[in-house]
Amino acid sequence: MDILTSTANPFIKQVRALHQKKNRLETDTFLVEGIHHVGEVIAAGWDVDAVVYAPELLTSGFAKDLLAHASRLDLRLQPVSAAVMESLADKENPQGILAVVRQRHFILNDIQPTTRSVALVSPQDPGNLGTILRTMDAVGVDALFLLDGGVELYHPTVVRASMGTLFWKPVVQAAFAEFVDWARMGGCQLIGTSAKADVDYHTLVPQAPWVLVLGNEQKGLSREQTDACDVTLSLPMRGRVSSLNLSVAAGVLLYAFTKD
Repeated sequence: MDILTSTANPFIKQVRALHQKKNRLETDTFLVEGIHHVGEVIAAGWDVDAVVYAPELLTSGFAKDLLAHASRLDLRLQPVSAAVMESLADKENPQGILAVVRQRHFILNDIQPTTRSVALVSPQDPGNLGTILRTMDAVGVDALFLLDGGVELYHPTVVRASMGTLFWKPVVQAAFAEFVDWARMGGCQLIGTSAKADVDYHTLVPQAPWVLVLGNEQKGLSREQTDACDVTLSLPMRGRVSSLNLSVAAGVLLYAFTKD
């Protein structure tokens, strides 16, 4: 296939448009950038519309093997010039490869009550969401629930911060009330978090299947949401700050709950 050298090429314009949320929603696709991330999305078996790469930037053996694997899968491989790749990349000094990928959509009925999961209520920061997915993978948590809206799941920062773990964990987007009904039917223990809770996280032994429920960065969980939980925990704050970053709090709790 001929190398595309013009940033005005219609296909290149379509790819660049995916930096905008509106176009990601309309096309039901998103961008995956970087050698590791593209390798992970292909390995996880997602539907890849195209792999765009700059031959002069891809020099590693791993990158070449990745392109050969994509070719064997009969994926569309589109070479572009380094200048075109730089116009498409979300960051400086691009690695020279990105993919246009079809979004996946899970519903509650797709998920059986799992041993351990995380639910985030209206998270606002894409970096936090991606980092929590990465931590979930590290500790062996099964699924993520995004409740009552919040940050876009396929935001480029989510994809990048997840380090490819987004492609291996089912993520369900649902209303909080529907999620609670699903959890009750499956016998899940809902473990909420609140600065006002009087149960220290050190003292809890979660009863599987369980779901760690975290509120958003600004407001935390509402009174109604904490009432829906079976137990509500606090993290002790011994310094001047009153709370931890959402992804840090999730990491502390998940490691505590999954220790041998």
